[in-house]
Formats: sequence, structure tokens, C-alpha cells
Amino acid sequence: MPRAVSDGGETLDTDIASRTSSHRRIDGAHHHGYRVGFPPRKKLLDEITDAVKETFFADDPLRQYRDQPRSKKLLLGLQHIFPVLDWGQHYTFSKFRGDFISGLTIASLCIPQDIGYSKLAGLLPQYGLYSSFVPPLIYAMMGSSRDIAIGPVAVVSLLLGTLLQNEIDPKKHPEEYTRLAFTATFFAGITQAALGFLRLGFIIEFLSHAAIVGFMAGAAITIALQQLKGFLGIANFTKKTDIISVMKSVWGSVHHGWNWQTILIGASFLAFLLVAKYIAKKNKKLFWVAAIAPLISVIISTTFVYITRADKHGVVIVKYIKKGINPPSASLIYFTGPNLMKGFKIGVVAGMIGLTEAIAIGRTFAGLKDYQIDGNKEMIALGTMNIVGSMTSCYVATGSFSRSAVNYMAGCQTAVSNIVMSMVVMLTLELITPLFKYTPNAILSAIIISAVLSLIDYHTAYIIWKVDKLDFLACLGAFFGVIFSSVEYGLLIAVVISLAKILLQVTRPRTVLLGNLPRTTIYRNIDQYPEATLVPGVVIVRVDSAIYFTNSNYVKDRILRWLRDEEERQQEQKLQKTEFLIVELSPVIDIDTSGIHALEDLLRALEKHKIQLILANPGPAVIQKLRSAKFTDLIGEDKIFLTVGDAVKKFAPKAVEDV
Repeated sequence: MPRAVSDGGETLDTDIASRTSSHRRIDGAHHHGYRVGFPPRKKLLDEITDAVKETFFADDPLRQYRDQPRSKKLLLGLQHIFPVLDWGQHYTFSKFRGDFISGLTIASLCIPQDIGYSKLAGLLPQYGLYSSFVPPLIYAMMGSSRDIAIGPVAVVSLLLGTLLQNEIDPKKHPEEYTRLAFTATFFAGITQAALGFLRLGFIIEFLSHAAIVGFMAGAAITIALQQLKGFLGIANFTKKTDIISVMKSVWGSVHHGWNWQTILIGASFLAFLLVAKYIAKKNKKLFWVAAIAPLISVIISTTFVYITRADKHGVVIVKYIKKGINPPSASLIYFTGPNLMKGFKIGVVAGMIGLTEAIAIGRTFAGLKDYQIDGNKEMIALGTMNIVGSMTSCYVATGSFSRSAVNYMAGCQTAVSNIVMSMVVMLTLELITPLFKYTPNAILSAIIISAVLSLIDYHTAYIIWKVDKLDFLACLGAFFGVIFSSVEYGLLIAVVISLAKILLQVTRPRTVLLGNLPRTTIYRNIDQYPEATLVPGVVIVRVDSAIYFTNSNYVKDRILRWLRDEEERQQEQKLQKTEFLIVELSPVIDIDTSGIHALEDLLRALEKHKIQLILANPGPAVIQKLRSAKFTDLIGEDKIFLTVGDAVKKFAPKAVEDV
């Protein structure tokens, strides 16, 4: 839509300008301009409908069904639920070649990771593999991302394991622990699907990017510290996750708990994995080196332990992974009793974190390939796969950043790469799980440590510090909360600081003093533009926020403080006394009754000091509400201007002539 630019730099839709052109007025003998336009009144039902549509249906999901025959609507509906029916029609062998290579590559990475992550969650090794078989198949049918690789991830595994172990001891009650894990997974899926179905995905935005960066970094360090048990061969290790408890446990076992053979295996292969990652980072074409390094490490270390029988000398091994694909587990989910609520609470938290990670990963890679993902569709897909997963012996699965990066680098074209990965995992479960018997725990610890190091994003943390100190505080709070307390407290701190920042910005909006840029009729922030000059006898203030009950009194008081500061300056420099206050309202997108009352109080306060209140460029929602509340009658419509420039020309013509 074409735009018209006003004197003060504000933009107006040309159709609004044309509607108001009939209301021209003459200001003095030399100037004419446009009046502020009053939008047509809407019915209450229309206003409510528009608000609901913009909040929950901004993407207009039903637009594709308009003017379509019933048969076509049914097909489009099925394609909406199962995107595979859409892109599957155009699938070619050349795409399959890329997906096949990608699927094999991420399978080689996921198999050793899954065994390690399941131990991180306090579950038997096979449950990690189960979670990379069924959920990826469901996601491939329902997801909208082409690049995301589905399976267990380190952060969610740690979070789930920590929360579950707070409720049930996995060693004393392994069956109840596993049942609670399935229950939590079920409710994680319900939470995710419900958010997508009810189009409430914006809730996850309350966890700021800075808080997520801090939380992930803290979780990475916590996960790495937890792996010291397997890495050093310590038998008696603390169940707590905070850094102080872990380090006490590590150093308390230094003389009698460490096993040098285990340390040798772990350190050697950790060095190998880190070198492989370095090579892949330096040469993008060699990404596959880092991808297959974990599987090579498992094969070599397992063979070494089997030949030397290092397990007889204190090297702890996996021992047993149950053969066969996922057994049904719907009957194991708690639908009654006290464990129902425990599973629900854990599931909601794990589901939200899994959702946040998956959406962030999906958006990242969609941006790289220049396509769109549907956030609500993603939530429904992730939720469905976890609901089905909970009934097929899986625990919470989501998008994995490391695997998705490998998937992207390997040239994946569609979600078929997830299907290929899933098939490889199925064959592994059916045929070769017995071969993992002699896999040392040290190698799994080394794989997890090398994987989670990438979650520590120093570069982004530095940018956050440079850009926004409050954001950095949220990042730091989440980070220290995780490493010095626990994952759930770190998460809680992240959410609290993120919400506190929102409240601070809402309750204390920015207000600025405007001055005139020399030789123009443009008025800008005097702090941003030091050359901007104040207009004698006029104070011009801009409010950079909607005016609601949360900030209305602050806005009024801050404007009065601007006036008091100007009065003091005028007295010191013996300048002309303030006669007019112009409030620039263009950034004020909305106002409520509390905001209008604050303007009325401001008007009365100004009248006592014989200062006239002028409004400039109120938006359609604001001017409509001011008129409905009769404030326009109270102030007078001749005191409402299209631009600050118009208002100054009217009430301080000498200042304009000087320009």
C-alpha cells in the first residue's frame, strides 16, 4: 500500500488521508493541513472478533478453504494435519538420495547418543533407542520442518531424570519409575498438542532467548558434570545435580573411587571426538567426520573392552540392552492415584522445554533454507508423537540441535530423513543390540560431554551483554540457577526474570523530550539528536508505549516531571515560561480507561499552571477511545493535531518562522 509522509516524519495510510481530506482547515493566514481522522465505529461483536482473530488466528488458517468444493476442502484438511500428503506428491528419487544419506548419517550419531541420554534420564538404555524409532515416524507424517531431527535430547533427558528422581528412586522402584516416565511423556504430549490445537503457542515466547541461552549453558555444564561418574569410573556418586555437590562427590572419591582404565578410555575417546568436531568445524565438507565419530568410538571401545576383558578390572559396561522393537506401554501410564498429578506436573515442564527447543531449531533451519514452518502445526505434531510415544515405551522426544545440524549439512530434503533414521534404529533394536553388551559407560559419557559442549554459546552471551544488560541478567540468573541449584530452579529463575523484564517495560515505559531538527519541521528525541533544539514556551514529550492501568500513573507523573525540570531550566536561564505541552502519541498503540483518567488528571494539573495540553498524531484505537470517553470534548478537537509540526505552527508560529 502506498504511504504518505507527514511533516513530523510520521507515516499515514493514504486512504486515511484521502478520507480526511474533506476536513481541511486554515491555521493562520499561511498554513493548511489534515485533521486527525476518526475511524468508523465498530460494533462490539466485531471488535471482539477482530481481537480474537489477531491473537489466535493471525495467520488466517482457513483462507485456503475459501471458494473450494467440498472434496477439495477434505483433501486440504488432511494435508493440513498430515503435510506428507502435500509434499509427498512431488517427492522424487533425487530428493530420496539426499534424505537417505542424511538419515544414515544422523542414525550413526543418534544410536550411541540415545543410549547415553536414556541413562541421563534414569532409564534403561533401550528406552533411548525406542524414542528414536516411533516419534520420528509420527513427526515425518505431521511435522512442517524439513530439517529437524527427532529423538531424545540431553537437556530434556536431564530435566526429566532430575524431576522423576525427586519423586521415585529408580534403583529401589524401577518399574514405578519407568511408569512415571511414560506418564510424564503422555502429559508432555498432551500439553504440546493442546497448545497447538488451542493456538496458544505464544505462551512459549515468555521464555526469552537470553534466558534460554543461560539455561542451556547451565544445563550443558550440569550434564557434563553428571558424566564424571561414568568418565572416572566412580561407583558411589551424588544424586544431586548442583556443581558443589558433584565436585564434593568427585574429589571425595579421588583416592579410592577413580578407575584409571576407565579414565584412559574416556579421555582418549573424548579427545578423538573433540578433534573430529574441530575438523568438521574447520571444513564444512567434512561434517560427516564428527557425525560418525561417536559410532566409531563405540565400536572401537566395545571391541577393546571385549578383547582385553577390561570389565574384569573395574571398567563398568552397559551389560544388557533388551532386543526387539518398542513394546506397548499404554497400560503402564498412571491415569489414577497420586502419581497421576506427579506425572502431569513433570510432563508439563518437560513438554514446554521440549517445545521451546524444537520450535527454535525448526525456525533456525527454515530461515537458512528460506521456507516457513507453522508453529501451531509443529506443536500438534510434537504433541501427537509424544502421546503415541508414551504408549510405545518412549520418553519425551523433541528436536535435537546437533542431529538437526548434521541432517542439514548432510543435504536432507524432507522429513524422510527421519524415516530412514527410524528404520536404522529399528534394525539396530532387532539385530545388533546384543553387540552393545561390552560398551563401556566411559565412552557414553565422553559422547555426551562432547555433544553438550556446543550448548554453551559464548558468542551469543557476549552479544546479549552488549545489547541489553537486563537480558544478560536473565541469562546469568538462569545459568547460575541451574549449576548452583538444580535444573528446575534454573528454569524457574529464567521464567521469573523474563516475566519481570516484561513487567518492568510495561510499568515503566520510556518517555522522551523532543526538539526541532534545524531547518526542518521534524521533531526528534534530544538525547538521540543533540542538535535538536527545544521550542521556546513549548514542551514536547513523546510516550513510547501503550498507556494501560499498569503504567498510566507513571506516564502522567513522568510528564509532569519533564515539565518541572523545564521550569527549573527556564528559571535558571531566564527563558520564556512554558505555555503549551504537546504529547506526541504516534507510538501509543492503545489506551484503556485508566490511561484516559491519567490524561484527565494531567489536563487538570496543567490547567492549574495555565499550561495548555495538545495531542499530536493519536492512532485509530486511541482517538476512537478518547472520543468515546468524551476526552476530545474536554480538551477540544482544535487541540488534537496530525503532527507535532502542525501543533507548533499553530501555537508557536514565531519558533517556526525562526526555523
